[in-house]
Amino acid sequence: MTNKEIANAFQLLGGLMELHGENKFKIRSYQSAYRKLRSLDDALADMEDTAIGAIPGVGKAIHGKIRELLDNGQMTTLERYKDQTPVGIQELLQIKGLGAKKIRTIWQDLEVESVGELLYAVNENRLVELKGFGKKTQEDLKQKLEYYQESRHQFHYARVAPIAEELVEYLKVQFPASEVYLTGEVRRKCPVLSKISVILSENGDVLSNFGEKIVQLNKENSIFEVRFDNYQVPVRIITCPKQEIGIRLLESTGSSAFVRTLLKPYESIDFYSYKETSIFEKLELPFISPELREQDWALEAARQHQLPTLIEETDIKGVLHTHTTYSDGQNSLLDMATYAKELGYEYIGITDHSKAAFYANGLKVERLYEQWEAIDQLNKELAPFKIFKGIESDILSDGRLDYEEDILKQFDFIIASVHSNLKMDEAKATQRLLTAIENPYTNILGHPTGRLLLSRKGYPIDHKKVIDACAANNVVIELNANPYRLDLDWTWIPYAIEKGVKIAINPDAHSKQGIHDITFGVAAARKGGLSAEDCLNVLSREEFSSYF
Repeated sequence: MTNKEIANAFQLLGGLMELHGENKFKIRSYQSAYRKLRSLDDALADMEDTAIGAIPGVGKAIHGKIRELLDNGQMTTLERYKDQTPVGIQELLQIKGLGAKKIRTIWQDLEVESVGELLYAVNENRLVELKGFGKKTQEDLKQKLEYYQESRHQFHYARVAPIAEELVEYLKVQFPASEVYLTGEVRRKCPVLSKISVILSENGDVLSNFGEKIVQLNKENSIFEVRFDNYQVPVRIITCPKQEIGIRLLESTGSSAFVRTLLKPYESIDFYSYKETSIFEKLELPFISPELREQDWALEAARQHQLPTLIEETDIKGVLHTHTTYSDGQNSLLDMATYAKELGYEYIGITDHSKAAFYANGLKVERLYEQWEAIDQLNKELAPFKIFKGIESDILSDGRLDYEEDILKQFDFIIASVHSNLKMDEAKATQRLLTAIENPYTNILGHPTGRLLLSRKGYPIDHKKVIDACAANNVVIELNANPYRLDLDWTWIPYAIEKGVKIAINPDAHSKQGIHDITFGVAAARKGGLSAEDCLNVLSREEFSSYF
């Protein structure tokens, strides 16, 4: 092991011990060993034991641990603390500027156990009330967390989309006589993607003019990977003559399986100089939207001329699932309602957290009545715009909804969601949801698996049983439009449509700007083939009033 690796082991040990509230003297000694060992000129691996023991600040205990690392590549004490600490918490120690004390507070008070969960908590404005935090600290931490996630190999579509558009404009300026198109994962609007892919009608040789690192990926000198200094996301550039853009766009947009199934029967046809739309005409197929070019079901629907008319963001008439300062939102009830009205929506459903969500300032009954009075007054002032009295009711461990029946029956609608006890096995987690779905007061099942993309897998559920239960009980399923969730996953939308279950595209907005996440929900819904007729909040204000 190198001196740096050995020093880092002591730094990690000190951090983990601090997380667990261990002896401060020992922690300081390990932190001191980290600083000393990393600055040594001589390699510890080449030093005699007596020389190691003579290093200032290296006592008997630290000497023994260095010996363990040199001999075995592991330190028993460190491994014990690692076993006691979730992997995600260990990962948080790698975030610069986020010390062990703050991580301990986050872990204990918010029960956050990963980078992604922490970033989601930041977006929900949950850190500002914690000791040692504030709005400025929270915003600084958000930037650090986003940078950390970007330094890995997967990215949220919401983060990549504006970068991709900026890149296209940049390339158009660099090559004014060329055509530039987004393709690949970003054109399919994949919720999570690994790179930005672009088609450029140029000879590949021109890319040598860029000073950034360029890697040629194929022998034909037409596909390159470029690392731009101002974009953390890898960029793949496909170069070709203008005449070939149609076929290159088709080949690079769809998943490899989709493209293979689409084109294999027509290998004898030369599509050179065809436009993309003309290729579909030649194949006697309707144009398949890029979002649908993932799975064979869309191709089969196209062959039978049964492709759905995909939902558009302009179809959405109401904003459901929003939070205000009554619980953990950043904006007031008035601000959220007036902003939704300014955006052109007909109604908003206010769904602050229920009383069991103490971590999110969940509403006790007396504060519910206070909010309802405020809503009644605002409805008089904002008419014909309408504020509906909703709640995001926690699904308790046994499947019951938060609040007693006499309260539940007074809401205009209820979103039932799981927020706690996320480590059930599939049978228990599924039964918990089924019990909630069968509750006559449940109208919408919120983010069914509780997943956080790139951060936390959803808890295991039997999707078919859950969707079947929603069909039997006239319960709508939420497609949570927050780009960190996008849950229900789009791959289950076709089955929900088959069973007649409506989907609600909900922003889960914790601020005014959060309402705009509907954009990402619509993109995911289109991937699943959702049409307007299968979406709940395309209903008008009057239709929604009577729907449940």
